[in-house]
Amino acid sequence: MSDAVVASFAPIAVLVLIAFLIALGVVRAAIAYAQRKRMLDLPGQRRSHKVPTPRGGGIGIIVSVLVAMPVSLSYIQPAWPFHVIITLLAAVALVAWIGWWDDHSPLPALPRFGVQMVATALFSAALLYQGPSSWWWPVLVLAGAWSINLHNFMDGIDGLLAQQGIFVACGLGMLAWLAGQNALAGASACLAAACLGFWCYNRSPARIFMGDVGSGSIGLLLFALTAMLWRVDGMLLWPALILSSAFVTDATLTLLVRILSGRRWYTAHREHLYQWIVRKGHTHATGAAWYLGWNVLVAAPLAALAWERPKVGLVACIVTYAIAAIAWLYAKCRMIRRVRYKVRHVHT
Repeated sequence: MSDAVVASFAPIAVLVLIAFLIALGVVRAAIAYAQRKRMLDLPGQRRSHKVPTPRGGGIGIIVSVLVAMPVSLSYIQPAWPFHVIITLLAAVALVAWIGWWDDHSPLPALPRFGVQMVATALFSAALLYQGPSSWWWPVLVLAGAWSINLHNFMDGIDGLLAQQGIFVACGLGMLAWLAGQNALAGASACLAAACLGFWCYNRSPARIFMGDVGSGSIGLLLFALTAMLWRVDGMLLWPALILSSAFVTDATLTLLVRILSGRRWYTAHREHLYQWIVRKGHTHATGAAWYLGWNVLVAAPLAALAWERPKVGLVACIVTYAIAAIAWLYAKCRMIRRVRYKVRHVHT
């Protein structure tokens, strides 16, 4: 191992440990805070849990990230420009703030979406400054807003979003490390460590839920890290997108089905695949295991292929999402048929 690698690895390891410990401590404090403020998610027809559970634990991830990530991006070489770092922190703070507010007192969708758009617009503008064509700006803004919301949609069972955050952040960190972007690798590792600290309290049975303060912010951060990889090397976009295929596929196809069927797609529901898994009678841990299986057995190998052979990166990404769509349709249909069969059997 070269001296340069060791010089970067040691501070990254320290930052990762700090990020984990901060998240662990703040989430523990958030449990007591949520109970005192009566910030509880109550069981209901459109929810998958059965006992009142505190929410807002994602604040631990945010505090951890805001402390550790800027250190990595600023002091580990190659460092990122100050304007990118400061706008990233501002964007995270904005999304976390509106999510924290919503966790305390539910807000209408429009102001929440407006703040999310402002956050992604600021970061995207900074990322494109003196770089690629400004025509990419609206694409990045929309992609960022969708990432925020799809991760919010996918936060519905114990441990699932934290697990996904760990996996994708680790994958992005590995891609950054292999590309020689040690500062970005450290930032990604800090996010993974923060998610792990939260997961310790959110794994089934969950002692606290993430809340909008965490789910939306993780969506923004994973988008931002992916966009930063793309800014370094456009070919890194394909393996990065493959890493997120499980959540993107489930959230996107569920939304499309609801829109095409004429339902009120913007209201709360239990129609994502992970929710049908629980509705069928499986535990939250089993539902999370399904997504972990996809990540380990399909997404990780195909992402590795897309990195090793950049010329087939786009093809590998398309194939991944095609397989994911087929698997989603097959699993969803089986779940729905089994649930309906059980309902008919009970009534007869």
